[in-house]
Amino acid sequence: MSLFLDQIEAAIPALRRYAIALLRDRESADDLVQDCLERAVAQSASWRGDGPVQAWLFRILLNRHRDLIRRAPARGVLVAVTDLSAEPSAPGGQDGHLALREVHEAMGRLPLDQRAALLLVAVEGKSFDEAAELLGIPKGTLMSRLARGRATLRQLTGRGGAPDPVTGPFSDTHATR
Repeated sequence: MSLFLDQIEAAIPALRRYAIALLRDRESADDLVQDCLERAVAQSASWRGDGPVQAWLFRILLNRHRDLIRRAPARGVLVAVTDLSAEPSAPGGQDGHLALREVHEAMGRLPLDQRAALLLVAVEGKSFDEAAELLGIPKGTLMSRLARGRATLRQLTGRGGAPDPVTGPFSDTHATR
């Protein structure tokens, strides 16, 4: 049991990164990770030991996230005026920040299945096989979701265009995995 708990503890930083990327809110992400960990410890007897504990935890986290989305009413986000950041004192190089914000907002508009696939491969650096296992889908389905997600991101960010005929839609560094 100690080894099992040690593996759970080692997975917490990756779970937090993934939850923050999914929810785009640190407090909600921490709550989601907490729910995931509570369920994992409570359901430790159901872990069959046939794969990495981290993959099992990612499935719990993603399933819990889906449950919360289904149950939650659509609502806006309120921000107190006092929580708004002040204007910068000097103009800075904002092009990179604007591009990052644009991609961040576009990621938020992707369907959950495409966003989850992109986050695992592009942010977490998981291989296609690992990401497919974590999501509980065939590798071909993962590849399809990645291609559709990347194409949608290109369209949403105004960087559309035909994929390279040689490399296709998987022209980034993860294509060799």
